[in-house]
Amino acid sequence: MKLPGRAAAAAAIGAAAVALASGCGESQQNSSEAKTQYRIDVTQARFSPRQYVSRPETLTITIHNAGSETAPSPAISISSFSYHSTFPGLADPLRPVWVVEKGPGPGATKPPVSTQEVSQPGGGQTAYVSTWTLGPLKPGAEQTFTWEVVPVKPGGFEVTYEVSGGLGGNARAVTAAGGPVAGKLRVAIAEKPPLTHVNPRTGQVEEGTLPPNG
Repeated sequence: MKLPGRAAAAAAIGAAAVALASGCGESQQNSSEAKTQYRIDVTQARFSPRQYVSRPETLTITIHNAGSETAPSPAISISSFSYHSTFPGLADPLRPVWVVEKGPGPGATKPPVSTQEVSQPGGGQTAYVSTWTLGPLKPGAEQTFTWEVVPVKPGGFEVTYEVSGGLGGNARAVTAAGGPVAGKLRVAIAEKPPLTHVNPRTGQVEEGTLPPNG
C-alpha cells in the first residue's frame, strides 16, 4: 500500500529518528570504555564434577588482575546453565540444566516484601544474558564470583565461562599469551543421589548402606 505524501514523509522521519537514536545509544555505551587489553588470570574455577538432581551446588570462579592497570568492570559470562530443547510446542526452547538460586554479588539489603527471597539474582547481575560483574578490579587484586545453583536435568554437561575486561565491548581480558580468558568444567548430573549412612565410629555421612554390625 502506498502512503500519502505527508504520511510517507512522517514515516521516513520516524525511521531516521529511530536509527539515529539506536546509533547514539551504541556510541554512548562504548564511549567511556577504552579499547584496552587487561591481563586477567583465573586462579580458581571450582564446580563439583559429580552432582545430583535437586541437590544444591556452588560454582566458584576467582579472577586476578595480573596487569598494571585497573580493569573497569571485568565480567564473567556463563553459557551452559541452560540448553535448547527440541520438544515440540514449547513456548521457550531454552530449558534449565541448573536453576540459579543466587548469583554473584550481595543480595538486596531490604527485600521488597517481608518473605523469603527466591532465586536472588545477586548484585553482580547485568543487563546482558547470563553475565555478572563485581565492579572495577585493581592491579594485584582478586574477585570471587559465586553461584548457588540447583541441578534439574540429569546427564553429562560442560559448563563454559568467559571473562571480559568490561561491559562496553572495548575492554578485553587476555591471558599471558594474549588469548581469551575462558574455560570449561565437566559435570555429570545423576537422577538420584546415592544411599548414605552415618558411620557410628566417625559420625561422618558416607555413601552406601550401613554395614552389618557397623
